[in-house]
Parts: sequence; structure tokens; C-alpha cells
Amino acid sequence: MKVTFLGTGTSQGVPVIACECKVCKSKDQKDKRLRSSVLIEDNGVSIVIDTGPDFRQQMLREDARNLAAVLLTHEHKDHVAGMDDVRAFNFTQRRPMPIYADQRTQKAVLRDFYYAFSPNPYPGVPRLDLIEVGSSPFYIEHLKVIPLDVMHLKMPVKAFRINNFTYVTDANYIDDVEMEKMIGSEVLVINALKREKHISHFNLDEAIEVINRINPRRAFITHISHQMGFHKEVASTLAAGIGLAYDGLTIEL
Repeated sequence: MKVTFLGTGTSQGVPVIACECKVCKSKDQKDKRLRSSVLIEDNGVSIVIDTGPDFRQQMLREDARNLAAVLLTHEHKDHVAGMDDVRAFNFTQRRPMPIYADQRTQKAVLRDFYYAFSPNPYPGVPRLDLIEVGSSPFYIEHLKVIPLDVMHLKMPVKAFRINNFTYVTDANYIDDVEMEKMIGSEVLVINALKREKHISHFNLDEAIEVINRINPRRAFITHISHQMGFHKEVASTLAAGIGLAYDGLTIEL
């Protein structure tokens, strides 16, 4: 299985015009962070977790030619705003795009992309097939997907384990039951917004605590704000086996 980080950044943090850390203007490409998403490919099956505002740009960059399904973690705009652009895959694959999401996120998709669900849709609108995700595992072709429930302050968010890969974004609390489902993951990806404490996201130290508890062979930090600092400086402080993800990074499992 191959996993590509389409984006590792976030809309969270102070506006670019007020940024004092200069990460936004860094010449290091690893500091150029589009909104967080991953592309998972295995034996001809490709799925994406989240379609943020940069979805089209990300998929063009990776020259992605097919997409079996989209998994959504939650309905915040930095995770769903690019969904309209699945229409390109509708056209080439000649079928609706399966969108896996919990009930609350589905309601947001129905509201924000209402025109895709009209009884008489305008020609060319995206064709979306909403499939509800609960707590039970399911399959996308041969890939087994285990939904995980994590908390984004008071908001439940879906994380996903696919084979031995686990992806957690927009979380600051994971209970023992859900943590147990992550044990045995070869690779864990987890959000860490910055070094300082945050109301609804793990900070770097908290993310590392989760990593140490899960004890995967490799772990990567994602959903990184520019307030975290420069990639090179932060990466140099991390223990062996823990990496600061960057856009375009590809890992093999």
C-alpha cells in the first residue's frame, strides 16, 4: 500500500498577513502546506481521506487518474470544501463518487452541495453517492476500513484505520476503546497543530504521547499550522521513527 500526503497544513492559526514566524514565506518546499488530506493506493484502488479547498490542485500534482471513493473525517470547510471537484472523476469513470461520512457530515454535504442532489440537476454537477459511516468496519473493494471515533473538543470526528495504516486528524482526545483499535498499526498519522496548547487540537507533545502509547513502527505529524515553526527545525527535534509530514511525501507499507 502506498500513502501520499496531499496536504499537511491547516486553515487554523493567525492570518498570513499577521504571521511573525516567516514560515509562510520560507523557500523550503516542506514549509509549503496545503490543507490536510491523504491519497491511499493499493493494487489499483485509490481512495482519498478528505477533500479540502486544495483538492483539485493536489490531485493534479499527483497525476491521480482514478478514485474509488472519498472518506470524510468531518464537515469543517478545510476538509470538505473541494468536493465539487470530484466531478472530473465522475466524467472519466462514468459513475457517481461514493462519499463515506457519518450522519452529521452527510447533512453538511447535502446543505453545502445541494445542487448535486437536485431532482433535476444541472448538467455537469458532481454526482455524489452518500454512504453512512457508523462504528462498524466496511470494505472499499479489497481495502478494510475501520472507523474510529475521536474528539475535536466537543465534536466527534472520524479517524480511519485501513489495513495497518491509521489516520487521525482534528483531534485532541482519544478514549481507551478507540486507542485500542489503533494498536498494531504499522504507520500512525496524527495531527499536531503547534507546540503550544490548543483548545481542540493536539499540540506536538500531546501527539507524541499518543504515538508512544500506540507504538507504531513509524509515525508522522500532520495538520500543522505555520505556528509550529520551520519544518527543518521541528523535524530535527523528533525522536527516531517520528517524522514531520510534508506535502507530496509518499510512504510504502
